[in-house]
Amino acid sequence: MKMYGFWRSLAAYRVRVALKLKGIDYEEEGVNLLAGEQHDPAYLKINPQGAVPALILDDGTILSQSMAILEWLEETYPRQNPLLPTTPNNRARVRSLCHIAVSDSHPLVVPRIRSYLSKDLALGDATTAKWLNHWSDRSLAIFNDRLTQESQTGRYCHGDAVSIADICLASQVVGATGFFGCSLEPYPKVKQIFESLMQIAAFEKSLPKHQPGAPAPAA
Repeated sequence: MKMYGFWRSLAAYRVRVALKLKGIDYEEEGVNLLAGEQHDPAYLKINPQGAVPALILDDGTILSQSMAILEWLEETYPRQNPLLPTTPNNRARVRSLCHIAVSDSHPLVVPRIRSYLSKDLALGDATTAKWLNHWSDRSLAIFNDRLTQESQTGRYCHGDAVSIADICLASQVVGATGFFGCSLEPYPKVKQIFESLMQIAAFEKSLPKHQPGAPAPAA
């Protein structure tokens, strides 16, 4: 398999984690979103949306959209570290948690939105940063409320086994705290689960800072 991603892409992070959890070998090729490489005609033939990730299967099939890829991986490799519960109600809860990040928050902070706010609407970097912080923080608050209040929460988002909800939660935390100036201190349940996830190699090794192209840590 070959994945087109970008070191700081939260969607690519989600797929990277799932591939590692499933023990699937893959090659990753970088598409620099900040340099506009996603608009290159050659890449648009792979993903006409001009976004990452895109996963090319061994038979040439191209998959896009991180949630669709996560579902495909679970359906295709169900016995390799299962990432969904067995019952419909529990699966629905896990998917609901996923979409707090994937559908409600992440679309508001992607590069094309940041550029439109800052440049096309001339809001400037400072106002755009407030937007990014607000919606990222709001998502953390919703996660924390649900994970605190709902009895199905365990060591992880759903019970004591890692699920795709944990992958999506981790991506939300990585972006919110690493890129958009949020703190986990007001959200103890999110912080607790995220710290547990970072003990798992697939989550930690998939972090943006470990990917080719990531800037070197400040001295």
